[in-house]
Amino acid sequence: MVQELLPSLIMVLVQFEFAGMNILSKLALDSGMNPYIHVAYRQMFASVTLGPLAYFVERGKRPRMTWSIFIQIFFCSIFGLTANQITYFVGLKNSTPTIACALSNLLPALTFVLAVIFKQENAKLKTLAGQAKLMGTLIGVGGAMLLSMYHGPVVPIGESGIDVNIMKNTIAKDPHGDTQGNLIGPILIIISAFTWAIWFIIQAKMGNIYPAPYSSSALMMAMATFECSAFGLIMEPHLHEWSLVPAIRAISCIYSGVVCSGIGVCMMSWCIDKKGPLFVSVFSPLLLTARVTPDRVGIVLCVVGKDQGNGICAKGRRVTRHKGGYGNAVIIY
Repeated sequence: MVQELLPSLIMVLVQFEFAGMNILSKLALDSGMNPYIHVAYRQMFASVTLGPLAYFVERGKRPRMTWSIFIQIFFCSIFGLTANQITYFVGLKNSTPTIACALSNLLPALTFVLAVIFKQENAKLKTLAGQAKLMGTLIGVGGAMLLSMYHGPVVPIGESGIDVNIMKNTIAKDPHGDTQGNLIGPILIIISAFTWAIWFIIQAKMGNIYPAPYSSSALMMAMATFECSAFGLIMEPHLHEWSLVPAIRAISCIYSGVVCSGIGVCMMSWCIDKKGPLFVSVFSPLLLTARVTPDRVGIVLCVVGKDQGNGICAKGRRVTRHKGGYGNAVIIY
């Protein structure tokens, strides 16, 4: 029973880790931090964390490294870290954490399509399970489009009385956000979800031939450190912009690197190896639930279009989960 529950519990924890990252990262970006610099520091802290851990935990257990495995790890660093995080954080800077979390609901849909294309998942469209997966995918995409393109009037539905000043002043100060009518942020976040789905597919294949998640993740982080640092220096060559002051910048980079890129990626790699890429991706709607909770604690506002889009995205994933079937896997929602 514990073995069946463990992957689900781990993925629930991972989603809450990433929800915290969304909030802290948005605060750091709102302080004026360049998103390219944030991504570079994140990889640095992740590499420092995972390097020693991989050396001691998997010493003497690592399979022999081959050029084929090395190239796969390189592509994992490109799609799963460099391209994914650059597009995500630039998108986050041009949108809001809630929109970023909600558009992450496209991840299961994209992963499902890629998994079918690369024969890691059987669509089985003649069965109820296959039809539910397809319907859930289409519903999720529709909700994401509504969330991105339609922003209706603000409908106040109450106030809790709990004053969360940091949320009011930096995130919820404008229900429409600072990017009303700006599609750049949502589009980049959708691209980020696509690159993340590609990483799931590559990681699933690589995990079968190189079952050393700490070592592969550490090498992936090291590669991404050089890639993101080089890209960051090209985009922002002024060294004074690389300062980690104010403190929220340092806190955000350390948390994102150690907890999310370091520990979180290893946890996801393990779950992909045990349950497959689609299983891991279907937990993304929980990220929206974890992210929206602080907003609902501090001040309760409903933006017509945004909340409906959120709900439709989550509903699509719920259909896929409950009707799609995952063998003996236990899904917590």
